[in-house]
Amino acid sequence: MLVEGSIRWQITEDCPRDLLLALALRELGGLSDICEEQIPPADPMLEPVDRGGIDTDALAAQWRGWWAGIVRRATRPFISQVRPPHFEVFDRALELQELVYNCYDTAMAWVEDRHAEYLRAVAAREHPLADAYELVQRRQFELRRQSGSFRLDLEVLPVRGVGAWVVAPDTVIISQTLRYDPVAFREWLKPVVIALV
Repeated sequence: MLVEGSIRWQITEDCPRDLLLALALRELGGLSDICEEQIPPADPMLEPVDRGGIDTDALAAQWRGWWAGIVRRATRPFISQVRPPHFEVFDRALELQELVYNCYDTAMAWVEDRHAEYLRAVAAREHPLADAYELVQRRQFELRRQSGSFRLDLEVLPVRGVGAWVVAPDTVIISQTLRYDPVAFREWLKPVVIALV
């Protein structure tokens, strides 16, 4: 995770494996149209697996419950709780547990590939969060005062298109396409910083 800020403000950027896994399972479970529909499908795509006797409504409800607990950095476990062989984190979400049993290897291969892509992109930047820091500094200079208190968590995910989606009061999911375009990212972030500072 990348962190920039001061005592008063903090901007973080990450591509969390749990969110990548949730995105992969949403696609593999065929839930894109009914779970977090505002967030586009994964890119590259994952073909849905055969759900067999899994109840779609129950699966969607269980996925949403899991997503709600991991989407914010403040409530996301530091170490993923989705671990083989039993995936006990889903002991009370049996449809989701069954989906994980059916496609864990496929999902994790996709997750690791996407996470490696993100790390390569971060390594290619001279200063990973310099754009955010510079925008905050410029805004403070314009206002001739220190920033008010705020936190902004940017979760970079591989989804189709260019965009950003507010998923919690301090959490925004941004597409890799937006984050990897420095000019577009600064244009998107500037009004956000103006509002927060």
